[in-house]
Amino acid sequence: MKPINDRVVVKPAKAEEKTAGGIIIPDTAKEKPQRGEIVAVGPGKDGNAMTVSVGDTVLYGKYAGQEMTYEGVDYLIMREDDILVIL
Repeated sequence: MKPINDRVVVKPAKAEEKTAGGIIIPDTAKEKPQRGEIVAVGPGKDGNAMTVSVGDTVLYGKYAGQEMTYEGVDYLIMREDDILVIL
């Protein structure tokens, strides 16, 4: 996959299965993860270089990106502006 302009492809982290206290969270109560790993980066837009790179772990907004499945794996495609922080 090769995103265009200022888009990035993120592989979301798995949702938490247990709380810190050991309580198992049912599927219906799990929240969407807001953390993921960058797997592809576009070239940038209007001559601005991208600040993220492949392999970075990032936090992004709760409703950021477009979900897609490619070869059985779930990904998010989002603008670089939707990324809040590089961890």
